[in-house]
Amino acid sequence: MTDTSTPPASDATAPVSESAATAASSEEASTEAKKSESVASDSDLFRQSEIAADYIEGLLDILDYDGDIDELVSAGRPMVEVVGDRLQPLVGQRGATLEALQELTRLAIFRATGSPSRMLLDIGGYRATRRKELAAVARNAVEKVKAHGEAVRLEPMSAFERKCVHDVVNAIAGVQSESEGVEPARRIVVRVAD
Repeated sequence: MTDTSTPPASDATAPVSESAATAASSEEASTEAKKSESVASDSDLFRQSEIAADYIEGLLDILDYDGDIDELVSAGRPMVEVVGDRLQPLVGQRGATLEALQELTRLAIFRATGSPSRMLLDIGGYRATRRKELAAVARNAVEKVKAHGEAVRLEPMSAFERKCVHDVVNAIAGVQSESEGVEPARRIVVRVAD
């Protein structure tokens, strides 16, 4: 059966104003969502660290590793620290296994909460030790830049490692750092500040 009725006349401005209103309300909702994501309460962050600790504890049980697990919130981030003997296999070469476990743990948090997490995992004090090593690398690069005036390219690093170097370089006057390249070959370049 064919519809022979004529469609009603449309006002050309109506769809525009409707879509503008929809876009405006969508933008407001997006802004509100970003605000709520960025202002996670300490209880939400601690809940994320508890979920992470439970996940890591289950993993340690499966792998038959012993370790004490501490969950905490530090600098606005949920953290889980695993302390014990013979945990090096969970850290891996240059922290590669640790990074993978951290991503899996973040996925477990996302699955439980529906929100992404910036949870930081440390095993056997690896991150604290590596942070000290990277501070020395950053200071060495800064000295070279100041002495010779030429940019220094560091070896490829993980996001955690790059942040450690950026923090040290940014605290020193007269130099700046930036990341270049794509993962897994993303590296830092230290140069004289503009």
